[in-house]
Amino acid sequence: MSEAAKPLVLVVDDQPQNVKLLQQVLTMSGYDVVTASSGQEGLEKIATHNPDIVLLDVIMPQMSGYEACRAIRANRSTELLPVVMVTALDPIEERVKGIEAGADDFLPKPINQAELLARVKSLLRIRELHKQVESQTRQLAEWNAKLEERVNDQVAQLERLGRLKRFLSPKVADLIVAGHLDDPLATRRREVTIMFVDMRGFTAFSETAAPEDVLGVLREYHAEVGRLVNVHEGTIEHF
Repeated sequence: MSEAAKPLVLVVDDQPQNVKLLQQVLTMSGYDVVTASSGQEGLEKIATHNPDIVLLDVIMPQMSGYEACRAIRANRSTELLPVVMVTALDPIEERVKGIEAGADDFLPKPINQAELLARVKSLLRIRELHKQVESQTRQLAEWNAKLEERVNDQVAQLERLGRLKRFLSPKVADLIVAGHLDDPLATRRREVTIMFVDMRGFTAFSETAAPEDVLGVLREYHAEVGRLVNVHEGTIEHF
């Protein structure tokens, strides 16, 4: 409820004189008012006008105020809408019935204007807090969704980086994931430099030397070739 918008009160009563009285009092106190003459019409007005509070008469034909209140509470979109039951019947008995139906407050007839305005103001303040909580809940859900999306993106990046580092130098893999280098898996035509390195006489050496000596030479060879490739930001295609 913004500062520019007046709170909207729905008055539901089958007696025109009651509706007129409540409408005058509320309008003079700075509220916008919409009216309904039956419980069913009241539910329809709630759906179309989205009021901030409902003043609901108890005794009405076809659908009583209690039935209308239960219908309001059964609807997920209006379960927190403030409802004040208004009746000329026994206050104690009707208050219990109103609470059981889900009413937030109770006003006896004839209406005391000061009491009416005080109760409306109090319930509207609670309604505003409910709206703030609902807004914060929606905002939190949006933040959680964005955070989950960012985490998933980062996990995917880390997985891709791990795969690239199996074949590329760490620096080159980081640049590709960061978007500073083209994806090496994409099809393209470009000039490249390729170097082939061979160990001459290795076959004869491996056939005559002890296995541990052969592995020692290979270890040194792999270490040095890997170091040079990493320094020059190259890629080892295969050994």
